[in-house]
Amino acid sequence: MTMDKLVAGFADQLREAIAIGNKIQMHASKAETRNIIVTGLGGSGIGGNLVSEIVGPELKVPFQINKEYGLPNYVNEHTLVICSSYSGNTEETLAAFDDALKAKAKIVCITSGGKLLELAKLHNLDHVVIPGGNPPRACLGYSSVQQMFVLNRLGLISNKFEAELNNTINLLERESEHIKTLAHAIAGKLQNRIPVLYSVTDMESVAVRFRQQINENSKMLCWHHVVPEMNHNELVGWRNRIGNWAPIFLRSREDFERNQQRIEINKGIVAEFAEQVIEIYAKGESHMERAYYLIHLGDWVSVYLAELNGVDAVEVKVIDHLKNELAKI
Repeated sequence: MTMDKLVAGFADQLREAIAIGNKIQMHASKAETRNIIVTGLGGSGIGGNLVSEIVGPELKVPFQINKEYGLPNYVNEHTLVICSSYSGNTEETLAAFDDALKAKAKIVCITSGGKLLELAKLHNLDHVVIPGGNPPRACLGYSSVQQMFVLNRLGLISNKFEAELNNTINLLERESEHIKTLAHAIAGKLQNRIPVLYSVTDMESVAVRFRQQINENSKMLCWHHVVPEMNHNELVGWRNRIGNWAPIFLRSREDFERNQQRIEINKGIVAEFAEQVIEIYAKGESHMERAYYLIHLGDWVSVYLAELNGVDAVEVKVIDHLKNELAKI
């Protein structure tokens, strides 16, 4: 399936993900959960970043995202480890799974198959099977929603997220044509430029996702940073016009007031060294709605940029090459 069709089906994917989540039955240890780790990379890992920001205010235990081969030494029987690998064969995630097993952590696997599903079944561990056969980055809805259901089933968050998910689906469907029109216009402004994405800290997952989609779908370099941290370092780098930069501020009218003031000042500073400054305001009543809205918009931007660049949005031959070379070692 082409990437534009996959992106167009995002609201339906969220709806299907809810149906899958409602069928989850957990058998995890009843031991108290004192911390949470989601381990996963790329399209399988970004869901953890997103969920941590959405449910973070409700959680009463630490929530960490792991994108490495191993796990921290503090992992034990009181740690919930969610292993997210769409293919089920991500070597870093499989290595982290082994660490979680040795530490006797509470493990839940979210995957479409592969070695991870085999191991989950072998060790009689909780697992959620999601539909396979697509690029992992096109399945964020499946992985992120299942994580929320897992947290709910283990009593770590309430079920209010379900209503927010349904509101999100309604928002995306209602705004569908506007999102595509806006995304097409933004893509035109980004062609032959290097996008520089800025968001507030509790929307960093959105900026990361936007960057990843431009990298993989549009085959372009991009970077991101967050306010207020970038005001203490990166802001000093805006001094000249040697690069064809395209700064993009991902915003919400619900952002902390002091950060909104910072962004207004930042716009004036970077505008001196860029041909134009792009602002994108989120829509939605909840943090979840606003985050998924911006993610969906960013996905469309990356698809339209791929078309403008004359590249196949699905193809990731360089990553396949890397995996093949690693397999030889």
